[in-house]
Amino acid sequence: MKSNKLSRKAFEVTNALSYKGYVGSVNFSSEDEVFWGKLEHIHDLITFESDNSRELRQAFETAVDDYLAYCSKNKLIPEKPFKGSFNIRLSPDLHKQAWLKAMQDGVSLNKFIETTLLKELRTA
Repeated sequence: MKSNKLSRKAFEVTNALSYKGYVGSVNFSSEDEVFWGKLEHIHDLITFESDNSRELRQAFETAVDDYLAYCSKNKLIPEKPFKGSFNIRLSPDLHKQAWLKAMQDGVSLNKFIETTLLKELRTA
């Protein structure tokens, strides 16, 4: 009998690329017959494309390198994805429960959520 549970490998980078801390999306346009993507999790719009999947990684890495070179040349601080903070939305009751549990454990709400996420990600 085949398991319905997806393996951890199924969630490895399959539709994204990673280089120098940046993440790039991977898309295909059947109309244009081109693979394309953009740097994710930054406000600047940095795109890349290729006629084939094998060269897409190189186009992505070149886009990252060009972005970093542009920022350096123009004395700009390049945006970094995943700054380590993000907003989450919870129901007021869940927010209260999490805060109470954190207080019981003697940690901040932030530390409680970080620890809970780490536990969940280790078992995924």
